[in-house]
Amino acid sequence: MAVQKNWRLHDLGAADRALCEFAERLTRTPGKMREQDVETLRGVGFDDLQIHDATQVISYFNYINRVADAVHVDLEPEMTAYP
Repeated sequence: MAVQKNWRLHDLGAADRALCEFAERLTRTPGKMREQDVETLRGVGFDDLQIHDATQVISYFNYINRVADAVHVDLEPEMTAYP
């Protein structure tokens, strides 16, 4: 759970760190995504199918969270709100 709150504070391997950076960029500034973002993932061992799958999962969670926020879906009891 601690990695979920701030992945930068943890000693992640190169692939995990690159994936977290990619996910954060796609989440926070999707319009600024560039080919270099994909090339960075390739450079740490991700193939195109893995990059595609990661992009789909990251995008889906961004989408569904925005829908839930828009219609004020209550968190499930085991979930905690982010500050």
